Amino acid sequence: MTVLLVLFTFATFLLIDHYRTRHAIVQPALQVVAAKQDTAPRLKPALVGGFEVPENLRYHPGHTWALSESPSLVRVGMDDFASKLTGKLENITLPQRGQWIRQGQKMCTIHRDGCAVDMVSPIEGTVSDVNQAVAQDPKLALRDPYGEGWLLTVQAPDAKTSFRNLLGGALARWWTEESASRLQRRMPMALGALAQDGGVAMDNVSTQIPDQDWLPLAKEFFLS
Repeated sequence: MTVLLVLFTFATFLLIDHYRTRHAIVQPALQVVAAKQDTAPRLKPALVGGFEVPENLRYHPGHTWALSESPSLVRVGMDDFASKLTGKLENITLPQRGQWIRQGQKMCTIHRDGCAVDMVSPIEGTVSDVNQAVAQDPKLALRDPYGEGWLLTVQAPDAKTSFRNLLGGALARWWTEESASRLQRRMPMALGALAQDGGVAMDNVSTQIPDQDWLPLAKEFFLS
């Protein structure tokens, strides 16, 4: 029921945003860069509820992000909230190159303490590349989720439509704030790890959550 309520709220705000911007053209989150770029772009973060939310990205409510690098090439990864909620990572299973992934469905699987949780894709298309650095060192996705810790690049033939289904600007900030507040309500013991003075949430948020509670929380927030 909680997930359904969250999705309904998200859909309502997305509908409002659609009517406000229905005549606007979706712009790339960053200026066009080389399609085969090996180095992840450096992004400018905004701080919301203690979590970094770069303004030039679009976000899926399952806490993954998308960055348009060309009309059809999109870089994706997990957001800062997801990285801090995960906290520690033993392994990450990335899709194969050439695999078709759908928006809102399984993109990769993270493994922690013997538990496996799927993360959903913010975009639909064919996987063109995977970040081998993350495959070799999964913790890189937690240390630098918006930079060197990106996960995939995707050839998205209808990227414009996919981006219209994502959160940006004020909606992305609202969603992150709501997620932080919901985590505090669900897990009061995590309160001390979350920023109370406008600062950055501590990296050890997940250590404040009992192991038996982490899996259902992760599935709830990652919509898996």
